[in-house]
Amino acid sequence: MSKLALLLSSAVFAQTPALQSIVERMERYRVTPDITYQTASGVDLKLDVHRFQTAEPNVTVVYIHGGGWPQGSTKATYAHWLLPYQVMGWHIVNVEYRHSSIALAPAAVEDCLCALRWVYRNAKQYGFDTSRIVVTGHSAGGHLALMTGITPASAGLDRQCPGTEDLKVAAVVNWFGITDVGEILDGPNTQTYALRWFAAMPGRDAVAKRVSPLSYVRAGLPPVITVHGDADTTVPYPHAVRLHDALAAAKVSNELVTVKGGKHGYFGVTPTQDAYKRIFDFLSQLGLKSTD
Repeated sequence: MSKLALLLSSAVFAQTPALQSIVERMERYRVTPDITYQTASGVDLKLDVHRFQTAEPNVTVVYIHGGGWPQGSTKATYAHWLLPYQVMGWHIVNVEYRHSSIALAPAAVEDCLCALRWVYRNAKQYGFDTSRIVVTGHSAGGHLALMTGITPASAGLDRQCPGTEDLKVAAVVNWFGITDVGEILDGPNTQTYALRWFAAMPGRDAVAKRVSPLSYVRAGLPPVITVHGDADTTVPYPHAVRLHDALAAAKVSNELVTVKGGKHGYFGVTPTQDAYKRIFDFLSQLGLKSTD
């Protein structure tokens, strides 16, 4: 097991009653890998279903990996981030999407919305509870989780996978995700990974606004919890603060977990433990609790 996997496991184990019950829970998982949920740009886009063996419809976590949108990261690369949700005994859907080497913005957002529609359309088969969907991710995955959870149908970003379902989630868990894409495309905080997602496309400022979570903040959104280090320069910490303030102004239930001195990515054992405690307390208050 990697050091990070051990860290994540210990972060959750510290909150759970007995290691034996955790092991028993983990053994009740069955994985169905590489299910094609959408074909776009000539590529079959896949997801993995980690199904917890339970007779009742279950809380379902849609996990979207990070990596800054360019090619190089995969759903397998970030699979260790699923461990805390497995300990909770929840179903997990681990999603891949088109990288910038295959298709530029807004393709990744379109793909993740299509993955959410796939979850809705296959809920009965896999036991997904569509009233208890949590969407989460890290970095670019945090951005995509936010976009998946709060983008209205009127934005037209789900038109490549049309359907009649009203795509809603119960909560968004955002780990240091980008909230204002335009801010990292130009100016002092310009990021190479963002430039690669847009390349030389015309009208990129309008597209950047279209794929920025801050563009869609409004009343009635699902609750959002954000974890972000205040020393992060890859995704500057003010992205989290601006989102928190905007959601609060719209009277959307949300929480900002600030990791003091935290840079981009891994914060160490104690801050990660604290972050997961805050996350699961937040979700528990929404009725999203560990599966017995």
